Amino acid sequence: MPSDPAAAVQEAKRHLRATARAQRAAAAAEDRAAGGPAATALRDRVLAAVPLDPDAVVSAYWPMGSEIDPLPLLSALAERGIALALPAIRGAGEPLDFRAWKPGDTLQPAGFGTREPLAAAPPVQPKLLLVPLLAFDAAGYRLGYGGGFYDRSLALLRAAGNILAVGLAFAAQQVAALPREATDQPLDLVVTERGLVTPEPAGGENQ
Repeated sequence: MPSDPAAAVQEAKRHLRATARAQRAAAAAEDRAAGGPAATALRDRVLAAVPLDPDAVVSAYWPMGSEIDPLPLLSALAERGIALALPAIRGAGEPLDFRAWKPGDTLQPAGFGTREPLAAAPPVQPKLLLVPLLAFDAAGYRLGYGGGFYDRSLALLRAAGNILAVGLAFAAQQVAALPREATDQPLDLVVTERGLVTPEPAGGENQ
């Protein structure tokens, strides 16, 4: 185990990622076997519980692998006239760019197997950020893929003004506690197919 505390946290996260991937994959497989109800349940919970400013941009993500699917939610937001965006990878060690997008727009391959809007899509600044993750805890911290893209992006967005960061996940992705680094940005809320997790010292899921 590294003697440097920061290196020790990074190593702990690396070990957790393998377990978290397997846990999320199992939850996704169970959802598929049941006919895929999680995405619809997620959509309904977000629409019922998350404040939506009709003039604000909502940025989500294009799902990859076993991530919970936000596309039914994005379709519902588009039908309500909400402006949407998807992130675009600027480069390693950089924050994300956010580009305008709506259902049906052409996407191009991006890093890590996901997709992003074309470079010609207008840049926007979201006020609501829907975030994917591998695992989360009751304090609102998330385990990502290790690139730090969302942490850097959230730090910039929060410095620029009001931003609501909402994690989207299967309920099975919640863990007791995650190792933290000083650069880790907590989420304001996590929505799962089963309920809401509002970060607080004691934690807990409201079903």
